[in-house]
Amino acid sequence: MVVVSSLRLPSLTSLFFASSRSTHRAPATLFRRQQPYLAAARFSAQSAASSSLPETTEELAPANQKKSSNSNKVNQDRVITPRSQDFNAWYLDVIANAELADYGPVRGTMVIRPYGYAIWEAIQDYLNVKFKETGHSNMYFPQFIPYSFIEKEASHVEGFSPELAVVTIGGGKELEEKLVVRPTSETIVNHMFTQWIHSYRDLPLLINQWANVTRWEMRTKPFVRTLEFLWQEGHTAHATPEEAEEEALKMIDVYTKFAYEEAAIPVVVGRKSREETFAGAVRTYTIEAMMGDRKALQAGTSHNLGQNFSRAFETQFTDENGQRQHVWQTSWAVSTRFVGGIIMTHGDDAGLMLPPKLAPVQVVIVPIWKKDDEKAGVLNAASSVKEILHSAGVKVKLDDSDMRTPGWKFNFWEMKGVPIRIEIGPRDVASGSVVISRRDVPGKQGKVFGISMEPTTLVGYVKDKLDEIQASLLAKATSFRDSHSRFQFPFPSNWLLPRRSDKYEARVKEETGATIRCFPFEQPAGTKTCLMTGQPADEVAIFAKSY
Repeated sequence: MVVVSSLRLPSLTSLFFASSRSTHRAPATLFRRQQPYLAAARFSAQSAASSSLPETTEELAPANQKKSSNSNKVNQDRVITPRSQDFNAWYLDVIANAELADYGPVRGTMVIRPYGYAIWEAIQDYLNVKFKETGHSNMYFPQFIPYSFIEKEASHVEGFSPELAVVTIGGGKELEEKLVVRPTSETIVNHMFTQWIHSYRDLPLLINQWANVTRWEMRTKPFVRTLEFLWQEGHTAHATPEEAEEEALKMIDVYTKFAYEEAAIPVVVGRKSREETFAGAVRTYTIEAMMGDRKALQAGTSHNLGQNFSRAFETQFTDENGQRQHVWQTSWAVSTRFVGGIIMTHGDDAGLMLPPKLAPVQVVIVPIWKKDDEKAGVLNAASSVKEILHSAGVKVKLDDSDMRTPGWKFNFWEMKGVPIRIEIGPRDVASGSVVISRRDVPGKQGKVFGISMEPTTLVGYVKDKLDEIQASLLAKATSFRDSHSRFQFPFPSNWLLPRRSDKYEARVKEETGATIRCFPFEQPAGTKTCLMTGQPADEVAIFAKSY
């Protein structure tokens, strides 16, 4: 039995959003109803445009940095659509202007550009460490999977069949058996596990792979939903159901900590409904986040597969009593979708706003001079500051090009989401200090003058500010979620949900566009009432429109 927030057909007026089971707690809240938005079609065109941005401090530039009227026209083409005006257009503009990705030549594919890939690498770096700390080893499985493998697990083939990319010709000849381009790897993993697992001594078997997968999506959105995307997928085999359940919960907790501590995204942790459970799994656990347009994003999942795949593939082991048993399994994954989640959670009208722990560049240094005889001194000081920060482990970039004005650089690096900007001019050189601006606090309020260049002082100040920005982004995202949510009692008598509510879950989806995102691990206290029958309920569910 479940509880949801009040619903008034045919529109969803409020959607429950509750706190997670993790140590990061938040008050129970609800997603509010979404307003429709227009799709933007300018992403690819803007990616091909010049990298110019509007000027803000032209007067600071020497003569050789002045821009022509043609350049200014290009600048106007680069303006980012306001988030409040058209969220989807804003999202595509940010991806294009921040040089994160572009569309590939095949419909539904994307090319991840270096800056976007650097964010993915930061995600990989963190998770790789955590996977190895929890006993997992990296390996790699083939991209091509025999079609017969997919057919062995009935619910799996039913769930994935509409999304499969199938190869029928190879080397100019029709293949004897069709090959599926990897949509996920449970089937081929079990084929190999059957050859590797023989005894209880071979268990647990804990592996992970970083790979690409292909799912033939009809409606695509860069990073969030594309025909091909990058991910990690973990696969484990265990001797008991208790070990498998412990593993599935352990890995969703790894994802939860990553979301909070690295991505600064507050997530709700819970169990998927039967309708939303992964094809072939017994239970699916998920982390769900609210994006800037108040839609939900499924950011990571962990599946308890039970013995469904091991029975289909006869993956067995001999236990300590000499009896043959099927293994118990899990699989779990996060993907480049997380990059889209970071954009949509933290970005603003100026562009990206990256959490420092995942930012490819944490600090950008912008030297400023007006006269030729000031240039050398300013650049020398800027180089010294760069070396001080770099030696302290800060990811720092010195933008010393003289083809752009300081104002252009300010706007460009703000749009790229760099957490801290350091400005150094002739007066700063003379005083041995710098000016520091925070990306998350716009305007003069976020700017501090007179920070000493002395290494210990500078490094300490910069690292403290990076920590403050990381915490501030999480607090702001949490506040946004809570302020755009509500939990409402009592429920209207015309909308109550029965104990086994699969068909009513489908009805909600059909009539409102909302789905059950999860049954939160951390349930709100108090009496719960079934939305369809008015009888006592067992659990509260989160309903939301989602990506």
